[in-house]
Amino acid sequence: MTELLVNLLSGAMMLTGGAFAVIGGIGVVRFPDVFTRLHAAGITDTLAPLLIIGGLMMQAGWSILSFKLLLILLFLLFTTPTASHATARAAVVDGLQPLLGAARRKGDGSSNT
Repeated sequence: MTELLVNLLSGAMMLTGGAFAVIGGIGVVRFPDVFTRLHAAGITDTLAPLLIIGGLMMQAGWSILSFKLLLILLFLLFTTPTASHATARAAVVDGLQPLLGAARRKGDGSSNT
């Protein structure tokens, strides 16, 4: 019974993590500027591996494999937000400005003026 519960819970975690990864990929393609794309990528690149590796750790049980997966997860949790921050900072230094309000509406074809 506990093995079935672990399999169901870990499968749900891995599927949810995969769904977050796909949604983040769609956000990276669909969002209008670098800052919103970074937000989509940064959030999902942190949450998706957390869920996927968590599910894999549940499948592995208490072993050296789960310790290695935990190290990979910790590496990802430190590097992904740092990379997103560095990319956003480089965009600001380069002079890019986020699209706000009217500038965003101008680009999508709506006439709200």
